[in-house]
Amino acid sequence: MKLKLDANGHVVVENGMPVYIHDDGKEIAFDAAQAVGKITALNGEAKSHREAKEAAESQLSKFSGITDPTKALEALETLTKIDQKKLIDAGAVDQVKADITKSFQAQLEEANSKSQKLEQQLYGEMIGGRFGGSKFIQEKMAIPADFVQSRFGNSFKIEDGKVVAYDGSGNKVYSRAKPGELADFDEALEFLVEQYPQKDHILKASGTSGGGSQQSQHQAGQKTMKRDAFDSLDIAGKQSALKDGVSIVD
Repeated sequence: MKLKLDANGHVVVENGMPVYIHDDGKEIAFDAAQAVGKITALNGEAKSHREAKEAAESQLSKFSGITDPTKALEALETLTKIDQKKLIDAGAVDQVKADITKSFQAQLEEANSKSQKLEQQLYGEMIGGRFGGSKFIQEKMAIPADFVQSRFGNSFKIEDGKVVAYDGSGNKVYSRAKPGELADFDEALEFLVEQYPQKDHILKASGTSGGGSQQSQHQAGQKTMKRDAFDSLDIAGKQSALKDGVSIVD
């Protein structure tokens, strides 16, 4: 490239910078201050690379004569074990490591056990409490709350501090009253009960009116349950049913 000259042979200046004509004919003002700054930065970067290279070469010189890096690493591991066994027998290093691992595993299992207990307590408080205070159970169910929980409790989970219900297909139960939102506890429980094949045996009878009508067993205060519905309950649920005087019918 060459300097651009005017008709009088003077250097053409643009914004205080001389203009150069490049080989392709393009005219560009040369920023000398920026160029000097860039050259200084590149020199500093080159110096940094050079110093890093010299440091690496200095470190590598300590390993001159080593032709097999893998064997060298194995030898270093052996020396480490020899150093560790100053106070123990030669073959005890691995045993010491195993003992440390065993101790850590025991602590981890203890922590997991405590965590599970806390989760169970949280489940009992958040989900068990909702069964116990459910208006739907009090008004619509013919069996006690703990009996309802033994059958439908597994359909509820705690997620992000909230109680969430899932249907038999593993889908979250959403509210019909509030589209797009998850169903609250009673609405979800009512939905699950409606899907239960033996619902007629656990819901209170709706009753009839008029002359000659007779009370159902539920209206008369009697509690019955089909045997197949009873058999589907867990041990706690069965015990609760028998304790509450539920009669099992075929």
